[in-house]
Amino acid sequence: MQILSSTALGILVPLIMATLVIFVRMRRQKKPVSAKSIILPPFFMATGFAMFFLPEAATPPMYDFTAFLVGIVFSIPLILTSRFEIVGQDVYLKRSKAFFIILMGLLVIRLIMKVLINDSFTPIQTGGLFFLLAFGMLVPWRIAMLYMYRQLTKKTFGT
Repeated sequence: MQILSSTALGILVPLIMATLVIFVRMRRQKKPVSAKSIILPPFFMATGFAMFFLPEAATPPMYDFTAFLVGIVFSIPLILTSRFEIVGQDVYLKRSKAFFIILMGLLVIRLIMKVLINDSFTPIQTGGLFFLLAFGMLVPWRIAMLYMYRQLTKKTFGT
């Protein structure tokens, strides 16, 4: 007996994961930032590319490229709302009221996209495309954050 349909599960699981990510991001803002903490998440996430070794995850390269480009577009609001501040000798990601709203907005857009393309791809293909979208969003955001962090620390601490 199946309790949830695959469509409902495909919406519920990302919703739970996104809520967890938002919670972690909001808590992380209370801790000092370092170059290492900015750089490492894309490297950790890059292990997800291993899914593309499975032939079942393959989609046309144009779809992969489009998903990555959509991720880059989605990174723009995150870049625009990410700012750092100096507190004592530490650098913190400055809290932004828009950050939470943007993350929720991106989640809603992602869920709408999921519903629209659900029947066009297998679950692993859909997962692969959304992985590429997320990676396309994370990498430019983290590069921009690293640049802003370096500019601030250079100006403030001379390092």
